[in-house]
Amino acid sequence: MVVSLVVNGEHYRVDVPPSGRLSSVLRDDLGLTGTKVGCGEGACGACAVLLDGQPVNSCLVFAAAAEGHELTTIEGLSRDGLTPLQAEFIAADAFQCGFCTPGQVVAATALLAANPHPSPADIHAALSGNLCRCGAYPKIERAILRAAGEAA
Repeated sequence: MVVSLVVNGEHYRVDVPPSGRLSSVLRDDLGLTGTKVGCGEGACGACAVLLDGQPVNSCLVFAAAAEGHELTTIEGLSRDGLTPLQAEFIAADAFQCGFCTPGQVVAATALLAANPHPSPADIHAALSGNLCRCGAYPKIERAILRAAGEAA
């Protein structure tokens, strides 16, 4: 089936099987490899993208279900360099292996859009579906607080 998608402001028509997952379309068909696939079961958050501004695990979304919606991947968060959040992730050294970073940044972007001044508890709740096997959680929290203009 042919699916029309709007990804990072660009229009695409992609031929996908009815059960084709959004994560596969993004990575394999569109070459947007910033979206990582860790578990393929929606448990790790590495494949998080924004669907109409809300974070979703793209490994759980059928590509056809994304038709008619705005999708934003890590590549689409900024076309003019790093966002302040991305810059703070770097400044705080909020990653080790970096595999989870795109999903973490996407989820944190949605959090800051909804709540520009989150508390640590807000951050923990918003990123509870994003796992970091390296345990960089304190640095991730610090980066988000700094991006929100909070001292950390």
